[in-house]
Amino acid sequence: MTDKNFRLPTEAEWEFAARGGKKSRGYKYSGSNTIDDVAWYAKNSGDKTHPVKTKQANELGIYDMSGNINEWCSDWYGEYSRDKQTNPTGSKKGKFRIFRGGGFNYYPKFCRSSRRNYGAPNDGYCYDGFRLALSK
Repeated sequence: MTDKNFRLPTEAEWEFAARGGKKSRGYKYSGSNTIDDVAWYAKNSGDKTHPVKTKQANELGIYDMSGNINEWCSDWYGEYSRDKQTNPTGSKKGKFRIFRGGGFNYYPKFCRSSRRNYGAPNDGYCYDGFRLALSK
């Protein structure tokens, strides 16, 4: 429809964007240290998703990277390498894929920008979704 190619972001790309990129202020959640400012989660969601842009954006102007819905990443779940890396791509194979951000039915600790969650790609829960990255 757009003549452009899209893909799931890597886990590293997702976290960089959630943390505010080079404009990061070091918040715990994407855009704030106060979860209610930026996320729909177990305490305030009414156990349902909410329209995008109804909470505050992060430093890059991106909405809903904490809470509301889990976002799949392209990486397979695996332990982090102990080696220093720039923009790692994660495990090449596995049983579970990474998703980030937490969902409307998650507690705050699962909605932190740093939190790694994982699941089987074919689970298809109502709180799993995705955000696309533009391919080069």
